[in-house]
Amino acid sequence: MSVHNQTMSGHGDGHGHDHHHEEDVPHATLGGYLTGFVLSVFLTAVPFWLVMGNVFEKSSTTAVAILLIGAVQIVVHMIYFLHMNAKSEGGWNMLSLMFTLVLVVITLSGSLWVMYHLNANMMPHMRPPAQPAPVVLPARTQ
Repeated sequence: MSVHNQTMSGHGDGHGHDHHHEEDVPHATLGGYLTGFVLSVFLTAVPFWLVMGNVFEKSSTTAVAILLIGAVQIVVHMIYFLHMNAKSEGGWNMLSLMFTLVLVVITLSGSLWVMYHLNANMMPHMRPPAQPAPVVLPARTQ
């Protein structure tokens, strides 16, 4: 039977389905999912340990470490679970990822800016009380 006859008889690809598969797109494998799962668990347990173990003396150092680990975890999820790379979907995934990152940066930096200025411009009666200066009495002379 020819290709034309298969299409016309309904046994071929005559239903309008496009069976085009990209060769560069990674396929899901059990090993890939297990690798992603193990990395995700590790990248979740480390920040928990950093906070509960009080590893760093300054809390700002802990916060920066958690943010960096969170960024790595986002990349792990995109690669192992969403199967995203620069070539998938003709590059549209990467473009949408960059747009999303720009929006997240604008939202986070704007939120931090607003919170900082709310704290800096707080009304005086809402501020915590300042510690009184110690009173120094003059020494007596005889």
